[in-house]
Amino acid sequence: MKLAVFALATVVLASLMINDTATAPQVGPGRTELQRHDLSAPGREVVQVRVDIEAGVEYPKHMHPGEEIVYVLEGSLEYRVEGKPAVTLKDGDVLFIPAGTLHSVKNVGSSRGSELATYIVEKRRPLITLVK
Repeated sequence: MKLAVFALATVVLASLMINDTATAPQVGPGRTELQRHDLSAPGREVVQVRVDIEAGVEYPKHMHPGEEIVYVLEGSLEYRVEGKPAVTLKDGDVLFIPAGTLHSVKNVGSSRGSELATYIVEKRRPLITLVK
């Protein structure tokens, strides 16, 4: 009987763990990883992340180990990309950020802003490196 209870408890615990890992992992405040796949180019992968930024919040300067393609889902987001003037994007706007380029983003709207960030990056490197 004890073995049967142990086996049942193990199955329940395993199913909870499977359900938990099936949800998208967080990769930072307001960042939800949606998918990650190897590319045909050796050592490279594509990662898609939904980034939600509350009104008035700024993500500080950072860079990625590869290219970033931004698609604004909602709101009004101001991007500061090294070497370029600041630009404010709204729903449906896109932005390309070259590999290793310092940039930041601030929600300059009055409600939450969201973007779909697609990264084409080197595998086994941190997706984000914050810079002071």
